[in-house]
Amino acid sequence: MGAYEQLLEYNIKPSMQRIAVMEYLMKHRTHPSADEIYTALSPSMPTLSKTTVYNTLKLFAEQGAALMLTIDEKNANFDGDTSAHAHFLCKCCGHIYDLKCLGAIKSAEDQEIDGHHVSEIHYYYKGICKNCLNEQ
Repeated sequence: MGAYEQLLEYNIKPSMQRIAVMEYLMKHRTHPSADEIYTALSPSMPTLSKTTVYNTLKLFAEQGAALMLTIDEKNANFDGDTSAHAHFLCKCCGHIYDLKCLGAIKSAEDQEIDGHHVSEIHYYYKGICKNCLNEQ
């Protein structure tokens, strides 16, 4: 599925900027920040602003088309992969990795817990990644 179709699936009106941001998220599985996306796209889109990128990402997160990750206290990062998975932040290099998780984890969504309706679950792990461990 392309970026245009992805936006339509989540009831987001496709615009040139929105398509470009979604394409970036789909191609670059690095959990980029809004600044990283702006820096990558602005040379080819001179009218693009940081505000537009941030508002676009916020809209994607609100509509469920992308995940907003708050694993890094300094930055909000974004993930175009909305499937059930967890995230791991390396405290050494700062890289965010996708981790496979059991399907049962997502089954807790759309449940009532203590009278509260659960609509999202985020699993974050922090530590030292295998690449940094091998370098030490």
